[in-house]
Amino acid sequence: MVTLQQVKPLQIEAESFRIIEQEFSEQTGHRPEEYGPDRFKVIQRVIHATGDFSFAANLSFHDRAIHAGLTAIRTGRNILIDVNMGAAGISRSILHTFGGEVICRIGDKEAARIAKTRGLTRSEAAFELAVGDNIGIVAIGNAPTALLAAMRLIEEGKFNPDLVIGVPVGFVNAQESKEILSMKDYPFIAALGRKGGTPVAVAIINALLRLAEAGGLIA
Repeated sequence: MVTLQQVKPLQIEAESFRIIEQEFSEQTGHRPEEYGPDRFKVIQRVIHATGDFSFAANLSFHDRAIHAGLTAIRTGRNILIDVNMGAAGISRSILHTFGGEVICRIGDKEAARIAKTRGLTRSEAAFELAVGDNIGIVAIGNAPTALLAAMRLIEEGKFNPDLVIGVPVGFVNAQESKEILSMKDYPFIAALGRKGGTPVAVAIINALLRLAEAGGLIA
């Protein structure tokens, strides 16, 4: 017999987060306090979005990742994401209070033209178009080619985001692109291995937005 929890609609998220924290040690072999409160909030929201506790081990954080992400948000810089589905999931109301916007150029006609002319994916072309859009956070959950393009543009000095979130999912260059990102000396958050996806990218961004709103990591 299946027994359903009796939880009011407005309490569902809070109860989910409570359950994640309660089960965290059993599921992962680690305690939440081992990660620090801000980093744990990011991991917790990713687990909430995926139902997968393995992200506690798979997520790799540059030492300055949280600070860089919060700085980008609080200074009104924009967030660039690789697919429209991801753009739709970001908490724009919080971002707008700091003056930032969500940008996704995958559907731009110019991106399609550049991709066709130069033999690029639309994701690569879209990222090239966005280099002048005051991007503070880059988030890739779908296209390894977009992550590789972002890293190339940074290395070429054409792109200067504060934080790169690289969590593309898949079997062709997804794992490899994230491994390359994890070796960079600029701030990143990467989901190592094949796992990842747009819900993971959105969860990380929304965790950072809520931390920025709540006054997290002021230093």
